[in-house]
Amino acid sequence: MDSITLRIRLTASKKLSLKIRVIPKSPKTEWGGVLDDGTIKVKVAAVPEKGKANDELIRFLAGEAGVPRDNVEVVAGAASQNKLVRLRM
Repeated sequence: MDSITLRIRLTASKKLSLKIRVIPKSPKTEWGGVLDDGTIKVKVAAVPEKGKANDELIRFLAGEAGVPRDNVEVVAGAASQNKLVRLRM
């Protein structure tokens, strides 16, 4: 996954749900690849405490998709590495 692919998919559908596997405490926030089941790995430069990793994930995805942070929501898995995230235009 990259920002161009994300923007194209979001623009086409206006809403997008993504399965995300978060890798916290990484040196920097970046895409981490795609697992065999289609889950997208995202490395985040934040600790998994008090919602910091979720906040960093939302900030990153909003920036990559070119949408406001309010348009990105963790809808499942807030306390897990495996999350369902919804983006909208």
